[in-house]
Amino acid sequence: MGFLKEFKDFAMKGNLVDIAVGFVMGAAFNKVVASFTGGIVSPLIGLLFNADFNDVKYIIKDGTVNDAGETVGEIAILWGQFLTNVIDFLIVAFVMFMIVKAVNKMKKPEPAPAPSGPSQEELLAEIRDLLKK
Repeated sequence: MGFLKEFKDFAMKGNLVDIAVGFVMGAAFNKVVASFTGGIVSPLIGLLFNADFNDVKYIIKDGTVNDAGETVGEIAILWGQFLTNVIDFLIVAFVMFMIVKAVNKMKKPEPAPAPSGPSQEELLAEIRDLLKK
């Protein structure tokens, strides 16, 4: 029974709950970024290629078109889709970097106030005066 209690204590710690919330928010944010790159960035880049950027590919071997109008047997490198995913990653990584930087800045402890009392010079002068007596 000790193992279950230990696991419960671990699971209910603030850090694990924070990680879970961050994970869910990150997944939702990733969908927003994917929508942004797929719906805004990719079409703008696609203007350069006169095609949807996600569909840009380098065909290694042509396929044949079947009766349903689908291409079968094509071998291609989907570099447009890959670059879209790289852009997604860079946006998410940059935003996460900015969030971590802001959180670390807020966590930075304020400097301790200077100790009240006599300064080092005042203490040395007092010791000197006591030694003269």
